[in-house]
This record gives sequence, structure tokens and C-alpha cells, in this order.
Amino acid sequence: MEDHPMPIYFNSAPVDFPFQFDSIGNNWDQEPTMRPDGFPVYHYLQTQEGSGILTIDGQHYTIGENQGVLLAPGIPHAYRSVSGKWITLFATFSGSLSPYFSALFGSSHLLFFENEKAATIRKLIDQAVLHHQETPVDSQLLSQECYQVLLQFTGGLQVNPSKQPAWEKYIRPVLASIHTRYMEDLTADALSREVFVTPQYLSRLFSRYLGCSVYEYLTKFRLSKAKELLVSHRGRKIQDIAQDVGYTDASHFVLMFRKMTGMTPSEFRKIN
Repeated sequence: MEDHPMPIYFNSAPVDFPFQFDSIGNNWDQEPTMRPDGFPVYHYLQTQEGSGILTIDGQHYTIGENQGVLLAPGIPHAYRSVSGKWITLFATFSGSLSPYFSALFGSSHLLFFENEKAATIRKLIDQAVLHHQETPVDSQLLSQECYQVLLQFTGGLQVNPSKQPAWEKYIRPVLASIHTRYMEDLTADALSREVFVTPQYLSRLFSRYLGCSVYEYLTKFRLSKAKELLVSHRGRKIQDIAQDVGYTDASHFVLMFRKMTGMTPSEFRKIN
């Protein structure tokens, strides 16, 4: 196997674009890597030559040529070469819209890609690596290319979280509580007590499987219900809808709604 140049580039944009490569590289002579706390952002790894083994929760996944995997943030993992050199390409993702990546990719903490899909991702990453080499770097173009890569991740092969013991024991019952009792005075502390774990542990599990904290999931779910009510019950007052979805303080509801959507509940109602 011939030697390869090993380019790696990190985000240097002076402003926060919606989608950004936090880091990106190809032709990488991959060394054994262990991350007991996972990676802080979404991380994609693909084999160019050779093959590697990814280990998560004691399970081993082989990543052969023209195969790749997207890992959610905070998932403890390790990977190494099967034998000899393992040449990879990779990208990690950030940007102002990164809190919503989990909604784009789904609930699985692992997504696998192969064949034509992996070939398309490789082509896009190779192209972005070339554009990182230009002077000056066109950050807006790279943001657009990052978005094109992220779009490829919507059709990955999922590792079904429902087959994971932690999902069944902790995540599923908490989701059921949120979905049926979101209008009540729910908190992350109260939900963690329902499944007999600490709030910190439950939030780590939510981050692992859903890409967000318990509080973030509860907030997003409540506000999605608020959107439905704003459109379907146009005569109902904003403060009443706030209470309908679990907010006793209408001003806090308006603040959170604006933070999530960029507009007030009244403005949302007007354009819908």
C-alpha cells in the first residue's frame, strides 16, 4: 500500500455559519483511537483502504472499504485497524444549527453508509478538503458543502436503539412520560426519579441516543405542541397555550419559543 499525504483542516471561519466542518481530512493513516467520553460533536469516519473495527458497548463493527459510520456526540467508542494500514477520511460537524442535527439524523446513535452513498460522501469530503487548501478560504462555500454532506446522512442504516437495554429501561419510559404529560410540571430531576437514576446519568443517556439533554427534548416537544395549538386554536390566548404545554410563566414561554423559532408565538400564528 503506497504512502499518502495526510491533510487535516480545522474550522477557522470568523463567524458561525449554520453548517460547518469542525474538522475534516482524508488519506489519513488511521491510528488506534479510544474515546471513553465520546466525541463532543457528530463525527463521520469512512474507510478508503484496508479496514477497521469500531467498538461500542462491547459490540464490534467492521468498517471495510467504501463503508463509513456517523457517530452521535458523547458516545464512548474505540476503533483500530483490522491489520496493517487503515486509510480513512473523516469530518466533524458544528455550526449554529448543530443543536438540530439530531432531528435531521434520527434517534440512532450510529448510522452506517456503504456503496453509492459512501462514494458520494467521499466525493463531497474530498472536494471540501481541496477547498480548505485555497487561500483565502471561502467559508460560505464550505458551509454549503458541509450541508450537502449532512444531507447524505438522512438515509443511513440505523442500529436500532430499541434493542439496547438502556433504551428500554430508561429512555422509553421517560419519553412516554414526556409525550403524555408534557402539560404537567415536569422537570429533568422528576423524570430521572421515575426511572431511579440521577439526572446527570439520564441526560448522558439522552445525549447518547437522542443527541440532546432531557431538558432540551422536553422543551422541543412542548414547543412543537405549542405550534400545533397556535394554528389549530387561533382564538386561544397565548398565555393559555403556554399553560397547555406546561409553562406557568407566559413570558418564559414566549422567550423559549422565540429562541427556538426566531419569532414570537403571535408572529408564528400570523404566518401560519
